[in-house]
Amino acid sequence: MRVEDVYAAEYGRAVSVLVRVFGDIDVAEEAVQDAFAEAVRRWPATGFPPSPAGWIITTARNRAVDRLRREAARADKYAQAALVHAEAEPVEEGAVPDDRLRLIFTCCHPALARATQVALTLRLLGGLSTTEIAAAFLVPEPTMAQRIVRAKNKIRDAGIPYRVPQDADLPARLSGVLSVLYLIFNEGYAASTGEHLVRDDLCEEAIRLARALAGLMPDEPEVWGLLALLLLSHSRRAARTTPDGDLVLLGDQDRSRWDTALIAEGQDIVRRCLRRNQPGPYQIQAAIQAVHSDAPTDWTQVKALYDQLLAVTPTPVVAVNRAVAVAEVDGPAAGLALVEGLDLPRFGLYHAIRADLLDRLGRAGEAAEAYAAAIELTGNAAERALLERKLGVSGRRG
Repeated sequence: MRVEDVYAAEYGRAVSVLVRVFGDIDVAEEAVQDAFAEAVRRWPATGFPPSPAGWIITTARNRAVDRLRREAARADKYAQAALVHAEAEPVEEGAVPDDRLRLIFTCCHPALARATQVALTLRLLGGLSTTEIAAAFLVPEPTMAQRIVRAKNKIRDAGIPYRVPQDADLPARLSGVLSVLYLIFNEGYAASTGEHLVRDDLCEEAIRLARALAGLMPDEPEVWGLLALLLLSHSRRAARTTPDGDLVLLGDQDRSRWDTALIAEGQDIVRRCLRRNQPGPYQIQAAIQAVHSDAPTDWTQVKALYDQLLAVTPTPVVAVNRAVAVAEVDGPAAGLALVEGLDLPRFGLYHAIRADLLDRLGRAGEAAEAYAAAIELTGNAAERALLERKLGVSGRRG
């Protein structure tokens, strides 16, 4: 075990607990960061404590209380309020399962813009860096940093309470909550930076929270659609890389390594969603993954589902993924014609898809340029290595 592993697994939990204790996001986040810094200094010499998560939470609480007492003595009204809140709220060393869901609902308050809701929650829950979040939103890092700071200030200044809202308030926040869980999973499914393709901790946490949300809102079909989407996508995790960590594309994966229990659960949820006949974007995406989970993939059905998805979510990212299905059904020229009509200069997958289609059409020089653009925008080592291999093959053909 490494301190980095504890950080990846427990950062969001610790921040969530400390936000409940102190009622202040900045205080909680800074205290948890201080506690991990202390762990880096201390644990290599003393060894890991029996409960690393409990140690982090307790240390963070003590650091925060000391800081707030110093600031309260200088008549800082926010410090005084947070200190009173903390002294009335005992800390728990173990996991508090609902704390992270509470924090998501806090960050997804309607007073905050949707993109800001999601960005702030990714920062606090997933411990994602500003760089990683900016990559998810296809915006520059300074822009994302400003959004996160403004969101924290608005929550503090408006006194937005840290709690799961009443039943009547849940629907207004649901879309933001679903977006958060979806993007947490996506960062785990294909990490935007680092050496490894997958971050299982983020994938599994997103699934756990989706299950908790389904228990809280069992009559919402999009909640179940998201859960099915995550289960079906995660079912392929063992086959998505080689033992050496190389990325394996869907069509080349060994399906015998897919998790049949997750597939069965996901497909069952998709069937139940279809019977409700209230389609939404997450249910449609889950249906697409359900089609992929049956061999061989029925690309005509996938294309029809992407047609439906594009109708309800008309975004360039959906359009570029639909172009892949079109290429499989109608040929690479048809897919490329759709891709060429899109404007996604900061989206690495756009350039990778365009490169592949150009390559299939024998336009090796243009494909090489597109592969180079994709490599430039790719922060993950496994994805970059795959693109570099493809670039090398394309270059030899040219």
